[in-house]
Amino acid sequence: MSIAQPAFADRLHQGVFNALYARSLVYNTCWEDPAVDRQALAIGADDRLLVITSAGCNVLDYALCAPARIHAVDANPRQTALLELKLAGIRRLHFADYFALFGEGRHPLAREMYRDGLRHDLSPFAARYWDKRIGWFEPRKPGQSFYYNGLSGLVARGFRAWLTARPRLRLAIESLLAENDLEAQRARYDAEVAPLLWNRAVNWAVSRPLTMSLLGVPHPQREEVERQHAGGIAGFVRESIDYVFRELPVADNYFWTLYVRGHYTQDCCPEYLKRDNFYRLKEGLAERVVPHTTTVTEFLQGSGERISRFVLLDHMDWMSVYHPDLLAQEWDAILARATPDARLIFRSAHAGADYLDGVRLGDGTRLMDRLQFHRELAARLQREDRVHTYAGFHIATLSA
Repeated sequence: MSIAQPAFADRLHQGVFNALYARSLVYNTCWEDPAVDRQALAIGADDRLLVITSAGCNVLDYALCAPARIHAVDANPRQTALLELKLAGIRRLHFADYFALFGEGRHPLAREMYRDGLRHDLSPFAARYWDKRIGWFEPRKPGQSFYYNGLSGLVARGFRAWLTARPRLRLAIESLLAENDLEAQRARYDAEVAPLLWNRAVNWAVSRPLTMSLLGVPHPQREEVERQHAGGIAGFVRESIDYVFRELPVADNYFWTLYVRGHYTQDCCPEYLKRDNFYRLKEGLAERVVPHTTTVTEFLQGSGERISRFVLLDHMDWMSVYHPDLLAQEWDAILARATPDARLIFRSAHAGADYLDGVRLGDGTRLMDRLQFHRELAARLQREDRVHTYAGFHIATLSA
């Protein structure tokens, strides 16, 4: 696979992203809609999944479908550590304490619960990591929340501070989040929120490479959005947010409301944080989740299992630019371990999957000749996506 080398400025921005990623918890919550994923994947009792871990929220969501096994794979050990902490809490805690930690993002006895119970279930790396950071869950001051920590949490904290300095906008957004009628929600957004939200300073802030890096967006994705969208990053972000708040009910949109509130509510939260689902996980479904700190390729090459469902997130965007040979190796490994009826989903800054056209497998065949894309289903589901920050959502099965 041949591709032009990135320019120096591109490599510099990617270097910043790599340095942040190598030292930090990037994602404190998942920014992919699992309700859409469930429809795309059609998870059954016999399925074995490979899922890139991220913050672990969606791993636990898929576990509620009761598949045979979920392998949660992430090259960043801090993301694995977060999933391990969530799994330990499911085993050791009652719902009220668990929701305080991961729903409200704070618990006055977080350190004691960690020391007396949760730590014993963690791997050595995860224990060392949370030994130093369990204070993220302690309410040391008003508004303190776990969700204002980690790299993406820094952006959320900055947004909260910005809203605090603009009480009129904050009140307008809070009123918007209380709407239960889509027409009223759209009217309130157009009249009260959008005129105050969008200005030159906001456009500048969301376009900064550092902002994108803190949100876990690598440089190739930012470049791709700028190429595809006439308004650049700021225009794409505004278009996405306009769509979310004008076309989709906000009542269950726990992704965006978390950024405003800094916490979930029991009426607006991921599925794993709902009482009945928590106890289903506690009664055995969580034990079907196996965390791994490794790459997708390394896991597949070392595993004897056949995988029928793959959730690959968006990592192929940057691999296609910086590591095209490794991307080809990953697809070789995926196809070697995939069952004949395997389904794969991934997201991208690319509206289409054309960036995979140049991938050649180890036997010399084109990757795209081995995949069948379900574009109509993907387009329909993308319209339902409550996050709506990816230009492309892709569903593929193996060609006959």
